[in-house]
Amino acid sequence: MLQKDFPVRIKERENDTMQRERLGSRLGFLLLSAGCAIGLGNVWKFPYMVGQNGGGAFVLIYIFFLVALGVPIMTMEFAIGRAAQKSPVKFYQELEPKGSKWHLHGYAALAGNYLLLMFYTSVAGWLLQYFVKTVGGTFEGLDAAGIKAEYEGMLAEPGMMILAVAITVLIAVIVCSIGLQNGLERITKWMMLALFAIMVVLAINSITLPGSEEGLKFYLVPDFGRMKEIGIGNVVVGAMNQAFFTLSIGIGSMAVFGSYIGKERALMGEATRVAVLDTFVAFASGLIIFPACMAYGVQVDSGSSLIFITLPNIFNNLSGGRIWGGLFFVFLSFAALSTVLAVFENLVSCTVDLFGWSRKKACLVNGILLFVLSLPCILGFNLWKGFAPLGEGSNVMDLEDFIVSNLLLPIGSLLFILFCTCRYGWGWKKFTAEANEGKGMKVAGWMRGYMSYVLPVVVVVLFVMGLYNVVVK
Repeated sequence: MLQKDFPVRIKERENDTMQRERLGSRLGFLLLSAGCAIGLGNVWKFPYMVGQNGGGAFVLIYIFFLVALGVPIMTMEFAIGRAAQKSPVKFYQELEPKGSKWHLHGYAALAGNYLLLMFYTSVAGWLLQYFVKTVGGTFEGLDAAGIKAEYEGMLAEPGMMILAVAITVLIAVIVCSIGLQNGLERITKWMMLALFAIMVVLAINSITLPGSEEGLKFYLVPDFGRMKEIGIGNVVVGAMNQAFFTLSIGIGSMAVFGSYIGKERALMGEATRVAVLDTFVAFASGLIIFPACMAYGVQVDSGSSLIFITLPNIFNNLSGGRIWGGLFFVFLSFAALSTVLAVFENLVSCTVDLFGWSRKKACLVNGILLFVLSLPCILGFNLWKGFAPLGEGSNVMDLEDFIVSNLLLPIGSLLFILFCTCRYGWGWKKFTAEANEGKGMKVAGWMRGYMSYVLPVVVVVLFVMGLYNVVVK
């Protein structure tokens, strides 16, 4: 009897070892998903987009489109991942009709995750350097021109940038190799909670600055007259773009976290909670930046210089500026690292599914590969400065960002929509059955027409406009 049962027990043990890892808590899932979505798009691009598009009116329109566009597509990504219990490179094979080619998008999604990290590691490295420079007093006594010279000097020196990227990649390798629950989930929980706490402290400090009232008024009170002057169409399109791209949907980054959770909760409610956390960070970043900028009479629509030149100059004029500046760049570093860790986990999950590697081997191989792939972005600011792939003034980072933001994210989102709503894909019934399993907000029947026909058209419009703005303009 014992001998007959033994092969069965061996088979059960093999099945147990092949079982997909699980996150330890719902909070971990929400913070990991939010960490993937939260990045410099929230704390850098959102404020200057608000500045360029008239303030409070833009914020209202942005929130509307976040709910109308972002939440449905994120729900689809979560549902695909949870149903398939696989990473993006394999989930289509579990769900697609036999003989179809949907799975080809899985490989494009994997490439998109690599491309995203190829330039995002550089940005995370800049922020780590700025934290060290701020705390070390490098910027003290410098005017705006001096701080600009420091920024340009940082970009011109590949050695320090390579070291900063190596540290960023090493952090990702160590955290993810420890394990899903004990490494990624635990570290991300503490990092995100610390990020929220630092934001509250910085926002309170900015709001209490003398002269901050004008910044709060500009940010919080909709001025539709100002919106009309800028152009209603421009403001609406800008809000649509920001709402769409802020959640990192379209390359499977959210689907992998869907594959790590159980069926206790319906997925539209979870997507809504992640969107709320993402919006909180974007909104709070405006509370930090607008009052401070208005208090010191500086522009808020100046792109990268807002973070790396203008704000360090403001901290120089603040009492305890080194402390506030250090906290600010810790906050930015956490925002960037949360995205790096989440997307790196996606790479690890994909390579484990593809090659059957252990987690530690997948982390090590991806870490080495990512470090090498990050070098062109670094060199594009110095040794390869003459390479302008998108026209005069562009660089390698601009090309990588264009491929991810203007091609892979919108095309990927369109494919997710069609896969979940079209009868030639997974189909509406299977999608809603998965998405609605568990407690919480459900995908309603009336949403079918909107998600099947309106959403694809909106995504196509955004895709075409994104290409037009880069290629034609």
